Amino acid sequence: MLKNLKVQNYALIQNLDIEFNGDFSTLTGETGAGKSILLGALSLVLGVRADLSALQNNEKKCIVEAVFDIKNYRLEGFFKENDLDYETEALIRREINTSGKSRAFVNDTPVNLNMLKQLATRLIDVHSQHESLALNNSHFQLQVIDSVAQNTALLSDYKKVYTAFKVLKKELLEIQEHAKTASADFDYNLFQFNQLSDLRLNEINVIELENELKMLNNAEEIQQNLALCFAILSEDEINSIEQIKVVKLALLKIQAFFPKAEGFIERLESISIELKDIAQEAELSAEQMEFNPVRAEEIKEKLDGVYSVMQKHKVATLPELVEITNQFKQKVDKYSNIDADIRIIEKKLSDATNDLDKLGQQLSKKRKNATKPFIKKIISQLEELGMPYASFQVLVETNSHFHSDGIDTVNFLFSANKNQPEQSIAKIASGGEISRLMLSIKAILSESVALPTIIFDEIDTGVSGEIAHKMANIMTQMAKNMQVISITHLPQIAAKGKNHYKVFKKEDAKSVQTKIVHLSNRERIDEIARLLSGTEISKEAVENAKSLIQS
Repeated sequence: MLKNLKVQNYALIQNLDIEFNGDFSTLTGETGAGKSILLGALSLVLGVRADLSALQNNEKKCIVEAVFDIKNYRLEGFFKENDLDYETEALIRREINTSGKSRAFVNDTPVNLNMLKQLATRLIDVHSQHESLALNNSHFQLQVIDSVAQNTALLSDYKKVYTAFKVLKKELLEIQEHAKTASADFDYNLFQFNQLSDLRLNEINVIELENELKMLNNAEEIQQNLALCFAILSEDEINSIEQIKVVKLALLKIQAFFPKAEGFIERLESISIELKDIAQEAELSAEQMEFNPVRAEEIKEKLDGVYSVMQKHKVATLPELVEITNQFKQKVDKYSNIDADIRIIEKKLSDATNDLDKLGQQLSKKRKNATKPFIKKIISQLEELGMPYASFQVLVETNSHFHSDGIDTVNFLFSANKNQPEQSIAKIASGGEISRLMLSIKAILSESVALPTIIFDEIDTGVSGEIAHKMANIMTQMAKNMQVISITHLPQIAAKGKNHYKVFKKEDAKSVQTKIVHLSNRERIDEIARLLSGTEISKEAVENAKSLIQS
């Protein structure tokens, strides 16, 4: 329930801080006192968009804070899904800065307006004259029947299957359209894949092939120079290895009296071994080196093929070419399997259709079963509200196609007068009749569904006297299960509230401000007397006010 509302710098409100209680509360005030302004401020924390016109002082930001007791609302899942800190008291804050931009917070966590609206629908229901017009809306009528039939869980299951059903229908349409044009693409993709596949790119090392081709093309020069290396190192009459031997002998002669000679000898030994190895490898490589024109041509063709397709597909590396090969393979495989894919999607769609039909039929049955007791209660309520000849019907028509809420359309038919045929509400109901019908619906819903706080904004429009008294009784009964706040001009309703708030304007030489106060018993009697007699409060009005409150 709504526990506290704070407003700063909104329209005619400079500073407001008001506590609310549970049960049935009424709110009164003279025309133009600012009741609509109060609702406008509250609407900001419910996710309604705002601009600079909401600011009383354009040089200061507007802040609206509302505290809700949510321990009985089962909102832990919602808070967890949206990464919000859950507390049994939820603080919602909306700020509008001097540039007109706004920010919203839930328990000090920033949220967007969409999330704020989703949370607000679970916390508070502001019922205005505009809301009464929703009675003409078929979707609203369907929601009412689903609430009475307690279809929440079943409807949730249906919507999940319906979402999957829509996705599958879209997938099937797309793949069927793709199949119509895929033949030409398939031939192209298959040719490209085969061309790339024939190159066996996974078996190719371009750098190794390029090096091997260079060696084959320069085989004679390589052989000549390797032979020269072998000769200089070990074959010529004066070769490097023999010269090292001479150096070693010279060092041995002075080793006894030149200590460094030993280190020189050891290093020369290592050099001599390395040179012998190099000489042997050079000799062996020279013998093995020969020009192989067949192998050279084979490598050239393979490299030319790789370079050609790299240029064709505008890539610079072999891995990129391999990736393109894989992409063409996927396209070829996709077309090759397209018939099987279509059959799989068709099977899934058939299963989803069967599931939808079963769930839709279950929803339809529960809706139709709920209409008779619902109609009976509505007529009973309308009789209580001074409409003894009212008749009401609910038509639940089953369609041949699925929609997001099932397979039914719902239409409320209403007649307020004796022997008058029932018709759509929009055609025959007056404002007062619609108000009484909507109140009856809300009252019945409050018996079967955990509704949030409800604010009735002048739902008593078009009624007076005894009917207003009975409407107040219904709201009092509703308040046993929920918090009910009624904004009213009628003393019969104002007197029924367990708590009474008054909205008024306070004027001085510099400004006009809207205020709200929780009335004491004495103040309440005066306010109801004002509603009864106008500005000049008579003794009779005071006594009448006391009588209304006591009743």
